[in-house]
Amino acid sequence: MDSLSGISMFVQVAETRSFTEAARILGVSASAVGKSIARLEERLRVRLFHRSTRSITLTAEGALFLERCRRILSELDAAESELSDAAGSPRGKLKVGIPQLNKLFMPVFDSFMQRYPDIDLDVDMSDRMVDVIEEGFDIVVRTGDQHDSRLIARKVGSCPHVLVATPSYLERHGEPHHPSELVGHLCLQHRFPATGKLERWPFLLDDGEPEIVLPETMTANTIEPLAYSVMQGRGIAFLPTFLVRDALDNGQLRIILKDYLNQTVNFWLLWPASRYASPKLRVFIDHLIQHLRI
Repeated sequence: MDSLSGISMFVQVAETRSFTEAARILGVSASAVGKSIARLEERLRVRLFHRSTRSITLTAEGALFLERCRRILSELDAAESELSDAAGSPRGKLKVGIPQLNKLFMPVFDSFMQRYPDIDLDVDMSDRMVDVIEEGFDIVVRTGDQHDSRLIARKVGSCPHVLVATPSYLERHGEPHHPSELVGHLCLQHRFPATGKLERWPFLLDDGEPEIVLPETMTANTIEPLAYSVMQGRGIAFLPTFLVRDALDNGQLRIILKDYLNQTVNFWLLWPASRYASPKLRVFIDHLIQHLRI
């Protein structure tokens, strides 16, 4: 058990890059963590960390050891989960990463928490590109193409994107019938937080037609503020249908330039390929696939 304790402390230091933060999370003193790492290095006869007054980084041997240790702890967690599952409902903490889409995910999480009260959700809601392995996520939801061989990917759904505006806005400003007419309109645009670039509105244009430079009436690094503003009649926005489905059904919003756009975004569940699919992870995957309304 001393070996497992040392492994757990090593993984926590590696993930936080801090003896002090690892000690806080584990509920022990920083000196206890330091001594445990020193004993581990002495036993293994390798240095696991490069230490300086400003930072702690893994050595090459430490990085290799970290991957093995994660597998060991994952298998231990899976074994405990299996025993818990045999005795009752799935339990334990589940670290989940999702995009900043409250309206899409929170009803699903709420129903999951009601159904599985013994599973504690640790939710990271962010549009940044997290490193699933390095940051210790059990599972994340992401859009677009996925090419990370370290992860298992399962498609959870697809969603068309559309250009929308309120009828009142279109009455005041006129309805555009070609993408080039948007230069005279109020355009509400999404800016990718990771790159700072504006999301392209992918118009289907004839060969030789120039690319359209849209007015930046409003930009936001998440799409929900854009959905709110378009509902207030502040302009035209390019949004996924799940975010505006009800407003389209009841006539609060209208789709425009439908023949000039054809974009569908895929949603994926991603989790570490090296990680055993514990009962808590399996029920979470099944619940999202069953209840996520994309």
